[in-house]
Amino acid sequence: MVSESDKLTLTFSALASDTRRAILARLAEGEATVNELAEPFNMSLPAISKHIKVLERAGLIVQGQKAQYRPCTLNATPLKEISSWTEQYRHIWEDRFDQMDDYIKQIKT
Repeated sequence: MVSESDKLTLTFSALASDTRRAILARLAEGEATVNELAEPFNMSLPAISKHIKVLERAGLIVQGQKAQYRPCTLNATPLKEISSWTEQYRHIWEDRFDQMDDYIKQIKT
């Protein structure tokens, strides 16, 4: 069983790559095959497959089985978990922005 902390680590690691984020953005539009996901990139299919495996291990995508091909679909659950995790820190950032705003107003007067 993977702990919540490990899930977040896998998700953040998967999102660290701009290629993987682009793949997720494409999948947000609907399912796609590996070949379709590879089209906009200047890299080999095995390289794209490695990115897909990282995303799949993080739970961000699911590969199905339809006849001869395996379409990929987005699973947004790990993204919701990140959103929930970061939400607990929102008040800290809002407080700091408020303090900065007060300081800027002080400087101007």
